[in-house]
Amino acid sequence: MTVLTQNSPSTVLDGDRSAQARLLSLVLLLLLSCAMLASLAIGAAGTSLWQGLFDLVRGVPLELRDRVVLLDIRLPRTVMGALVGAALAASGAVMQGLFRNPLADPGLVGVSAGAGFGAIIAIVLGAYLPAAITSLLGYYVVPVAAFVGAWGSMLLLYRVATRSGRTSIATMLLAGIALSALMGAVQGVLVYMADDAQLRTLTFWGMGSIAGATWSKVFTSAPLILLALAALPFLARGLNGLALGEAAAAHMGIPVQQLKNSAILMVACAVGASVAVSGGIGFVGIVVPHLLRLLVGPDHRYLLLNSAILGAALLLVADVISRVIIAPAELPIGIVTATLGGPFFLWILLRQRGVLDM
Repeated sequence: MTVLTQNSPSTVLDGDRSAQARLLSLVLLLLLSCAMLASLAIGAAGTSLWQGLFDLVRGVPLELRDRVVLLDIRLPRTVMGALVGAALAASGAVMQGLFRNPLADPGLVGVSAGAGFGAIIAIVLGAYLPAAITSLLGYYVVPVAAFVGAWGSMLLLYRVATRSGRTSIATMLLAGIALSALMGAVQGVLVYMADDAQLRTLTFWGMGSIAGATWSKVFTSAPLILLALAALPFLARGLNGLALGEAAAAHMGIPVQQLKNSAILMVACAVGASVAVSGGIGFVGIVVPHLLRLLVGPDHRYLLLNSAILGAALLLVADVISRVIIAPAELPIGIVTATLGGPFFLWILLRQRGVLDM
Protein backbone atom coordinates (compact mmCIF):
# COMPACT_ATOMS: atom_id res chain seq x y z
CA MET A 1 0.00 0.00 0.00
CA THR A 2 1.30 3.44 -0.91
CA VAL A 3 1.36 5.97 1.90
CA LEU A 4 0.98 9.63 0.93
CA THR A 5 2.92 12.21 2.87
CA GLN A 6 2.82 15.99 2.84
CA ASN A 7 5.83 15.98 0.53
CA SER A 8 4.09 13.83 -2.05
CA PRO A 9 2.46 16.65 -4.07
CA SER A 10 5.75 18.47 -4.44
CA THR A 11 7.48 15.29 -5.52
CA VAL A 12 4.83 14.60 -8.12
CA LEU A 13 4.83 18.15 -9.40
CA ASP A 14 8.63 18.36 -9.64
CA GLY A 15 8.97 16.08 -12.66
CA ASP A 16 12.09 16.96 -14.62
CA ARG A 17 11.67 20.71 -14.21
CA SER A 18 13.29 21.32 -10.81
CA ALA A 19 16.70 22.13 -12.25
CA GLN A 20 15.05 24.21 -14.96
CA ALA A 21 13.09 26.16 -12.34
CA ARG A 22 16.23 26.89 -10.29
CA LEU A 23 18.06 28.05 -13.39
CA LEU A 24 15.12 30.23 -14.32
CA SER A 25 15.27 31.84 -10.87
CA LEU A 26 18.84 32.93 -11.53
CA VAL A 27 17.91 34.25 -14.98
CA LEU A 28 14.97 36.18 -13.52
CA LEU A 29 17.16 37.69 -10.81
CA LEU A 30 19.53 38.89 -13.52
CA LEU A 31 16.55 40.28 -15.45
CA LEU A 32 15.32 42.07 -12.32
CA SER A 33 18.77 43.57 -11.74
CA CYS A 34 18.85 44.89 -15.32
CA ALA A 35 15.31 46.28 -14.96
CA MET A 36 16.25 48.09 -11.74
CA LEU A 37 19.32 49.61 -13.36
CA ALA A 38 17.23 50.73 -16.33
CA SER A 39 14.67 52.23 -13.98
CA LEU A 40 17.40 54.21 -12.21
CA ALA A 41 19.16 55.26 -15.41
CA ILE A 42 16.28 56.26 -17.70
CA GLY A 43 14.21 59.37 -17.21
CA ALA A 44 13.31 62.76 -18.65
CA ALA A 45 15.70 64.62 -16.33
CA GLY A 46 18.77 63.44 -18.23
CA THR A 47 20.71 62.67 -15.06
CA SER A 48 23.27 59.92 -15.64
CA LEU A 49 23.24 57.04 -13.18
CA TRP A 50 26.64 55.87 -14.38
CA GLN A 51 28.24 59.27 -13.88
CA GLY A 52 26.70 59.44 -10.42
CA LEU A 53 28.09 56.02 -9.49
CA PHE A 54 31.48 56.97 -10.91
CA ASP A 55 31.50 60.13 -8.81
CA LEU A 56 30.57 58.18 -5.68
CA VAL A 57 33.40 55.69 -6.26
CA ARG A 58 35.88 58.56 -6.66
CA GLY A 59 34.57 60.18 -3.50
CA VAL A 60 33.19 63.18 -5.39
CA PRO A 61 29.90 64.40 -3.89
CA LEU A 62 26.91 64.43 -6.20
CA GLU A 63 25.50 67.71 -7.36
CA LEU A 64 22.29 68.68 -5.62
CA ARG A 65 20.20 68.16 -8.76
CA ASP A 66 21.65 64.69 -9.44
CA ARG A 67 21.24 63.66 -5.82
CA VAL A 68 17.59 64.69 -5.77
CA VAL A 69 16.82 62.94 -9.08
CA LEU A 70 18.63 59.70 -8.28
CA LEU A 71 18.04 59.29 -4.56
CA ASP A 72 14.75 61.07 -3.94
CA ILE A 73 12.85 60.45 -7.20
CA ARG A 74 14.13 57.44 -9.15
CA LEU A 75 15.31 55.19 -6.31
CA PRO A 76 12.03 55.19 -4.32
CA ARG A 77 10.15 54.74 -7.59
CA THR A 78 12.29 51.73 -8.45
CA VAL A 79 11.87 50.17 -5.01
CA MET A 80 8.11 50.75 -5.04
CA GLY A 81 7.76 49.35 -8.56
CA ALA A 82 9.62 46.18 -7.57
CA LEU A 83 7.52 45.73 -4.42
CA VAL A 84 4.19 46.33 -6.17
CA GLY A 85 5.05 44.08 -9.11
CA ALA A 86 6.18 41.26 -6.83
CA ALA A 87 3.07 41.62 -4.67
CA LEU A 88 0.59 41.57 -7.56
CA ALA A 89 2.22 38.64 -9.39
CA ALA A 90 2.63 36.52 -6.25
CA SER A 91 -0.96 37.28 -5.22
CA GLY A 92 -2.19 36.10 -8.60
CA ALA A 93 -0.25 32.85 -8.27
CA VAL A 94 -1.60 32.26 -4.76
CA MET A 95 -5.20 32.94 -5.82
CA GLN A 96 -4.92 30.59 -8.78
CA GLY A 97 -3.59 27.87 -6.48
CA LEU A 98 -6.22 28.53 -3.84
CA PHE A 99 -9.15 28.50 -6.28
CA ARG A 100 -7.49 25.78 -8.39
CA ASN A 101 -8.30 27.76 -11.49
CA PRO A 102 -6.00 29.70 -13.85
CA LEU A 103 -8.45 32.60 -14.27
CA ALA A 104 -8.26 33.72 -10.66
CA ASP A 105 -6.62 37.13 -10.38
CA PRO A 106 -6.96 40.03 -7.92
CA GLY A 107 -7.97 42.43 -10.68
CA LEU A 108 -10.45 40.17 -12.45
CA VAL A 109 -12.36 38.87 -9.43
CA GLY A 110 -12.81 42.06 -7.45
CA VAL A 111 -10.05 41.96 -4.82
CA SER A 112 -8.33 45.01 -6.32
CA ALA A 113 -11.71 46.74 -6.44
CA GLY A 114 -12.15 46.05 -2.74
CA ALA A 115 -8.71 47.46 -1.98
CA GLY A 116 -9.46 50.51 -4.10
CA PHE A 117 -12.79 50.96 -2.34
CA GLY A 118 -11.07 51.05 1.04
CA ALA A 119 -8.37 53.43 -0.21
CA ILE A 120 -10.90 55.84 -1.75
CA ILE A 121 -12.87 55.94 1.50
CA ALA A 122 -9.68 56.84 3.37
CA ILE A 123 -8.73 59.52 0.80
CA VAL A 124 -12.12 61.21 0.60
CA LEU A 125 -13.46 60.66 4.12
CA GLY A 126 -10.15 60.58 5.97
CA ALA A 127 -10.77 64.03 7.43
CA TYR A 128 -13.88 62.72 9.21
CA LEU A 129 -12.07 59.89 10.99
CA PRO A 130 -11.61 60.23 14.75
CA ALA A 131 -8.41 62.02 15.68
CA ALA A 132 -7.32 59.04 17.79
CA ILE A 133 -7.32 56.76 14.71
CA THR A 134 -5.51 59.20 12.42
CA SER A 135 -2.86 59.95 15.05
CA LEU A 136 -2.37 56.24 15.73
CA LEU A 137 -2.10 55.15 12.10
CA GLY A 138 -0.51 58.25 10.59
CA TYR A 139 0.66 57.49 7.03
CA TYR A 140 -0.79 53.99 7.35
CA VAL A 141 -4.43 55.13 7.14
CA VAL A 142 -4.78 54.53 3.39
CA PRO A 143 -2.84 51.20 3.29
CA VAL A 144 -4.77 49.85 6.28
CA ALA A 145 -8.09 50.87 4.70
CA ALA A 146 -7.05 49.23 1.42
CA PHE A 147 -6.02 46.08 3.29
CA VAL A 148 -9.39 45.89 5.04
CA GLY A 149 -11.21 46.36 1.73
CA ALA A 150 -9.11 43.69 -0.02
CA TRP A 151 -9.47 41.23 2.88
CA GLY A 152 -13.23 41.72 3.06
CA SER A 153 -13.78 41.31 -0.68
CA MET A 154 -11.47 38.27 -0.85
CA LEU A 155 -13.26 36.57 2.04
CA LEU A 156 -16.70 37.36 0.60
CA LEU A 157 -15.65 36.11 -2.82
CA TYR A 158 -14.38 32.82 -1.45
CA ARG A 159 -17.54 32.27 0.63
CA VAL A 160 -19.80 32.90 -2.34
CA ALA A 161 -17.83 30.86 -4.89
CA THR A 162 -17.19 27.78 -2.71
CA ARG A 163 -19.83 25.17 -2.05
CA SER A 164 -19.33 21.68 -0.65
CA GLY A 165 -15.58 22.12 -0.87
CA ARG A 166 -15.65 22.98 -4.58
CA THR A 167 -15.04 26.41 -6.06
CA SER A 168 -17.02 27.38 -9.16
CA ILE A 169 -15.12 29.51 -11.66
CA ALA A 170 -18.37 30.87 -13.13
CA THR A 171 -19.66 31.87 -9.70
CA MET A 172 -16.29 33.37 -8.81
CA LEU A 173 -16.15 35.55 -11.92
CA LEU A 174 -19.80 36.61 -11.68
CA ALA A 175 -19.43 37.41 -7.99
CA GLY A 176 -16.31 39.41 -8.75
CA ILE A 177 -18.11 41.35 -11.47
CA ALA A 178 -21.04 42.06 -9.16
CA LEU A 179 -18.73 43.08 -6.32
CA SER A 180 -16.71 45.37 -8.59
CA ALA A 181 -19.89 46.97 -9.94
CA LEU A 182 -21.28 47.58 -6.45
CA MET A 183 -18.06 49.08 -5.19
CA GLY A 184 -17.73 51.11 -8.37
CA ALA A 185 -21.13 52.65 -7.72
CA VAL A 186 -20.17 53.62 -4.18
CA GLN A 187 -16.84 54.95 -5.43
CA GLY A 188 -18.73 57.11 -7.89
CA VAL A 189 -20.64 58.70 -5.00
CA LEU A 190 -17.38 59.34 -3.14
CA VAL A 191 -15.77 60.84 -6.24
CA TYR A 192 -18.77 63.15 -6.55
CA MET A 193 -18.17 64.26 -2.96
CA ALA A 194 -14.42 64.84 -3.45
CA ASP A 195 -12.89 68.30 -3.78
CA ASP A 196 -10.66 69.34 -6.69
CA ALA A 197 -7.41 68.15 -5.13
CA GLN A 198 -8.88 64.80 -4.11
CA LEU A 199 -10.52 64.39 -7.53
CA ARG A 200 -7.22 64.88 -9.33
CA THR A 201 -5.55 62.38 -7.03
CA LEU A 202 -8.30 59.82 -7.58
CA THR A 203 -8.24 60.26 -11.38
CA PHE A 204 -4.55 59.44 -11.75
CA TRP A 205 -4.67 56.89 -8.96
CA GLY A 206 -7.43 54.98 -10.78
CA MET A 207 -5.26 54.57 -13.90
CA GLY A 208 -2.38 53.16 -11.90
CA SER A 209 0.97 54.87 -11.51
CA ILE A 210 4.11 54.82 -9.39
CA ALA A 211 5.25 58.23 -10.63
CA GLY A 212 4.42 59.78 -7.26
CA ALA A 213 6.60 57.36 -5.32
CA THR A 214 8.27 58.80 -2.24
CA TRP A 215 10.23 57.25 0.58
CA SER A 216 7.28 57.82 2.92
CA LYS A 217 5.01 55.79 0.61
CA VAL A 218 7.66 53.06 0.32
CA PHE A 219 8.02 52.80 4.08
CA THR A 220 4.24 52.82 4.44
CA SER A 221 3.53 49.96 2.04
CA ALA A 222 6.73 47.89 2.37
CA PRO A 223 5.94 46.26 5.77
CA LEU A 224 2.62 44.77 4.56
CA ILE A 225 4.04 43.67 1.20
CA LEU A 226 7.21 42.14 2.68
CA LEU A 227 5.15 40.38 5.34
CA ALA A 228 2.96 38.87 2.63
CA LEU A 229 5.94 37.83 0.48
CA ALA A 230 7.62 36.24 3.51
CA ALA A 231 4.63 33.88 3.80
CA LEU A 232 5.15 32.43 0.29
CA PRO A 233 7.50 29.56 1.28
CA PHE A 234 5.01 28.43 3.93
CA LEU A 235 2.12 28.32 1.42
CA ALA A 236 3.88 26.47 -1.39
CA ARG A 237 3.58 22.84 -0.27
CA GLY A 238 0.04 23.35 0.95
CA LEU A 239 -1.03 24.78 -2.41
CA ASN A 240 0.64 21.82 -4.13
CA GLY A 241 -1.46 19.48 -2.00
CA LEU A 242 -4.59 21.53 -2.58
CA ALA A 243 -4.17 20.97 -6.32
CA LEU A 244 -5.23 17.35 -5.67
CA GLY A 245 -8.44 18.48 -3.98
CA GLU A 246 -9.32 19.55 -0.46
CA ALA A 247 -10.16 16.03 0.72
CA ALA A 248 -6.89 14.60 -0.55
CA ALA A 249 -4.94 17.50 0.93
CA ALA A 250 -6.59 16.98 4.34
CA HIS A 251 -5.75 13.25 4.25
CA MET A 252 -2.11 14.17 3.63
CA GLY A 253 -2.05 16.17 6.84
CA ILE A 254 -2.33 19.62 5.30
CA PRO A 255 -4.40 22.02 7.49
CA VAL A 256 -6.69 23.10 4.67
CA GLN A 257 -8.70 25.74 6.51
CA GLN A 258 -5.57 27.26 8.02
CA LEU A 259 -4.03 27.31 4.55
CA LYS A 260 -7.07 29.12 3.15
CA ASN A 261 -7.00 31.72 5.92
CA SER A 262 -3.27 32.32 5.48
CA ALA A 263 -3.61 32.64 1.70
CA ILE A 264 -6.52 35.08 2.01
CA LEU A 265 -4.58 37.17 4.54
CA MET A 266 -1.46 37.16 2.32
CA VAL A 267 -3.38 38.32 -0.76
CA ALA A 268 -5.21 40.99 1.23
CA CYS A 269 -1.95 42.38 2.66
CA ALA A 270 -0.13 42.39 -0.68
CA VAL A 271 -2.95 43.69 -2.88
CA GLY A 272 -4.22 46.19 -0.30
CA ALA A 273 -0.83 47.81 0.24
CA SER A 274 -0.06 47.80 -3.50
CA VAL A 275 -3.34 49.36 -4.60
CA ALA A 276 -3.07 51.98 -1.86
CA VAL A 277 0.22 53.39 -3.20
CA SER A 278 0.00 52.62 -6.93
CA GLY A 279 -3.69 52.52 -7.83
CA GLY A 280 -5.24 50.00 -10.20
CA ILE A 281 -2.59 48.08 -12.16
CA GLY A 282 -4.07 45.13 -14.00
CA PHE A 283 -2.99 41.89 -15.68
CA VAL A 284 0.29 41.45 -13.78
CA GLY A 285 -1.28 38.88 -11.47
CA ILE A 286 -2.62 36.72 -14.29
CA VAL A 287 0.04 37.06 -17.00
CA VAL A 288 3.12 36.31 -14.88
CA PRO A 289 1.97 33.00 -13.27
CA HIS A 290 0.66 31.75 -16.63
CA LEU A 291 3.94 32.49 -18.36
CA LEU A 292 5.91 30.72 -15.65
CA ARG A 293 3.65 27.65 -15.69
CA LEU A 294 4.44 27.29 -19.37
CA LEU A 295 8.16 27.41 -18.59
CA VAL A 296 8.60 25.45 -15.33
CA GLY A 297 5.28 23.81 -14.49
CA PRO A 298 2.82 24.21 -11.60
CA ASP A 299 5.04 23.44 -8.57
CA HIS A 300 4.33 26.33 -6.19
CA ARG A 301 7.71 25.98 -4.48
CA TYR A 302 9.19 27.54 -7.59
CA LEU A 303 6.13 29.22 -9.07
CA LEU A 304 5.50 31.61 -6.17
CA LEU A 305 9.09 32.80 -5.85
CA ASN A 306 9.62 33.15 -9.59
CA SER A 307 6.30 34.97 -9.92
CA ALA A 308 7.42 37.57 -7.38
CA ILE A 309 10.75 38.10 -9.17
CA LEU A 310 9.28 38.25 -12.68
CA GLY A 311 6.40 40.46 -11.52
CA ALA A 312 8.87 42.96 -10.08
CA ALA A 313 10.92 42.98 -13.28
CA LEU A 314 7.86 43.23 -15.52
CA LEU A 315 6.40 46.21 -13.69
CA LEU A 316 9.75 48.04 -13.75
CA VAL A 317 10.02 47.45 -17.51
CA ALA A 318 6.45 48.73 -17.97
CA ASP A 319 7.34 51.78 -15.88
CA VAL A 320 10.37 52.51 -18.07
CA ILE A 321 8.16 52.23 -21.16
CA SER A 322 5.64 54.62 -19.60
CA ARG A 323 8.41 57.19 -19.12
CA VAL A 324 9.87 57.14 -22.63
CA ILE A 325 6.91 56.42 -24.92
CA ILE A 326 5.57 60.00 -24.81
CA ALA A 327 8.54 61.73 -23.15
CA PRO A 328 8.85 64.17 -21.51
CA ALA A 329 5.28 63.37 -20.36
CA GLU A 330 4.54 60.05 -18.69
CA LEU A 331 1.84 57.49 -19.46
CA PRO A 332 0.09 55.89 -16.46
CA ILE A 333 1.61 52.47 -15.94
CA GLY A 334 -1.80 50.82 -15.72
CA ILE A 335 -2.37 51.69 -19.39
CA VAL A 336 0.94 50.04 -20.34
CA THR A 337 0.25 46.82 -18.42
CA ALA A 338 -3.26 46.61 -19.88
CA THR A 339 -1.92 47.13 -23.41
CA LEU A 340 0.68 44.41 -22.95
CA GLY A 341 -1.37 42.05 -20.79
CA GLY A 342 -4.70 42.17 -22.62
CA PRO A 343 -3.52 40.49 -25.85
CA PHE A 344 -1.50 37.97 -23.84
CA PHE A 345 -4.57 37.07 -21.78
CA LEU A 346 -6.63 36.57 -24.95
CA TRP A 347 -3.87 34.33 -26.31
CA ILE A 348 -4.00 32.27 -23.10
CA LEU A 349 -7.76 31.82 -23.45
CA LEU A 350 -7.47 30.77 -27.09
CA ARG A 351 -4.63 28.39 -26.30
CA GLN A 352 -6.33 26.71 -23.34
CA ARG A 353 -10.01 26.74 -24.28
CA GLY A 354 -10.19 22.96 -23.94
CA VAL A 355 -8.37 22.96 -20.61
CA LEU A 356 -10.51 25.71 -19.16
CA ASP A 357 -13.71 24.07 -20.44
CA MET A 358 -15.15 27.41 -21.50
